[in-house]
Amino acid sequence: MLGVITIFLVFCLLIFLGVTWYKSSKADIPPGIANPKLLWRMHIVATGTIILGYTLEKLGIMNRTTLFQSMHKISQPKLKDDPEIFKKDLQFDGVPVRVYHPRSPSVGGRKGVMFFHGGAYMLGSIDLYDSLCGHLTKNSGAVVVSVGYRLAPEHRCPAAFDDCLKATVHFLKTAKEHGVDPSSVIICGDSAGGNLTAGVCQSLVGIADIPKPLAQVMIYPAVQGADFNTPSYQQNKMVPSLTQEYSVYFSLTYIGADLSLSQEMIKGSHVSLEIREKLSKWLSSEEFQVKGYKPHIMAPFNKGVYEKVKKTLELACSPLFSDDAVFQQLPKAYILTCEFDILRDDGILYKKRLEDNGVPVTWFHVKDGFHGIVNSFDQPEVVSGKLAMDNVVTYIKNL
Repeated sequence: MLGVITIFLVFCLLIFLGVTWYKSSKADIPPGIANPKLLWRMHIVATGTIILGYTLEKLGIMNRTTLFQSMHKISQPKLKDDPEIFKKDLQFDGVPVRVYHPRSPSVGGRKGVMFFHGGAYMLGSIDLYDSLCGHLTKNSGAVVVSVGYRLAPEHRCPAAFDDCLKATVHFLKTAKEHGVDPSSVIICGDSAGGNLTAGVCQSLVGIADIPKPLAQVMIYPAVQGADFNTPSYQQNKMVPSLTQEYSVYFSLTYIGADLSLSQEMIKGSHVSLEIREKLSKWLSSEEFQVKGYKPHIMAPFNKGVYEKVKKTLELACSPLFSDDAVFQQLPKAYILTCEFDILRDDGILYKKRLEDNGVPVTWFHVKDGFHGIVNSFDQPEVVSGKLAMDNVVTYIKNL
């Protein structure tokens, strides 16, 4: 009996490895991308985790997101203490945060940075970004507040947005208590955190009696849930670590919609005529004239689909589509994009909207970068990750 079980388990393992390899082989690792071998290894692990999660979910053993979150916790590095940094876990208006203070003396109030981590609204944590936030504090001299916002699928949109906004308002009101100049607070985030940065800054426009942010820093932000076929989506839809398929999956999970709507989202069935016209106008400019790009003709508008996924076009998911009157009141911005990233054009579109409304933008483009590269800033072999992180730190330091 034991031998039969062993043979069965070996058979299952071989099938799992075969499916993982087959699925991984569909990835596109384009020439010129940074650290292709490292990216390939990361992709295989991620693909295997996704296949295992899907299988366990179908068998009724475990929700796939629970597995993803567990794997993230297992893979995160051990927290380290730095004698040059003091950090403390607090609550800002009920939202968990970790505050990082440089131990070096300061004359007057320091800059403050509200940091919203990435992870597609489902993954990531204060602990996972501990090293990055510590590095940012140590090298910029700013007080950094890392926000532990609630994650999907347990907490749907706009839970993450609400938490980040509440924590930011609290910090702006109490900045002096943390040794921070209230007029020198920067809002910052990567990927989903970049989306939250944009949305929070726009919401602060309508809140009176609090200091306004000094700047907004968005690292490969996702700023719209309408067009999943922009030039960068077409160019990089199979490039790790974020593919078109996963992007739509994360978006639907965040808003609590049925995953069976993914193809309708990709076709654009949910997008109104007004937003289609705006996207067509913006994407017709020369910034988006990429070789091999074919303008995507969206499927006819389907009101039924729209009603099921309309949250993805609202502020908490799509700050790109806010009115000019809001953009005109936003603080100066820094935007980092990567060439081999489906979200490259999200960042460029947001840059265009800001500039068209008179907001100064500093743009840094990582020519060999892929999505998530800044998280590898402390890996010596990922040179572009360190250069990108250094550029973010320099911008904040020089504000």
